[in-house]
Amino acid sequence: MLTAKDVMTAKVFTVAPDDTVRNVAILLTDHGVSALPVVDGDKLVGIVSEGDLMRREELGTAARPRSWWLNIFTDSAATAADYTKAHARHVVAVMTKNVITVEEDTPLAEVADLLEKRRIKRVPVVHEGKLVGIVSRANLIRALATARDSQLAATAAGDSGIREEILEKLRQQPWASVGAWDVTVTDGTVAFWGRYRTEEEQEASRVLAENTPGVRSVEDHRIPIEVYYGAI
Repeated sequence: MLTAKDVMTAKVFTVAPDDTVRNVAILLTDHGVSALPVVDGDKLVGIVSEGDLMRREELGTAARPRSWWLNIFTDSAATAADYTKAHARHVVAVMTKNVITVEEDTPLAEVADLLEKRRIKRVPVVHEGKLVGIVSRANLIRALATARDSQLAATAAGDSGIREEILEKLRQQPWASVGAWDVTVTDGTVAFWGRYRTEEEQEASRVLAENTPGVRSVEDHRIPIEVYYGAI
């Protein structure tokens, strides 16, 4: 099982809380990254990203002053925070402070769930509060690109072993109409026979078979269940 440590970038460029916003912009540009962890000594205290620098007075992109009547319904703390984001000179004033992190041994599946559910592009990896790396969406894509084909071509216990493994995996899936299918395996070629309820179910079962060690190809001879009953 892959973990955050297996795919993370260990050499991470960082900044300090008292670094300038301008220096952050230079580092982001020079190193081609979209965010920089903020560390105080060895401790991770925040992260500053491109998004934190979008509303800046220097760019003319600062939030526009609200009309007097709109200010009546606006929290003054929010407008003060907008001003700080647009004018602050140091990282500590613009960085995101409540940083979501993972441990080195966090399973990669959990990291992916976190990135997706929180709608973030990267997550720092820590060990006892100390920054040791970062996992980004790009790291996950690279891991996918470099996955060894041998993982899928691993030795299986012959055709009968492949068939049993596929059927066992299918039985564990709530979407699979296993009782409506027959599965045969000949020289590593899997063939599905029978009926399927939906195209999504058909595709998912093919993908499951393709990812079973020892499978060379998949043939699908199933027909939609409505066609089957219409012929009776």
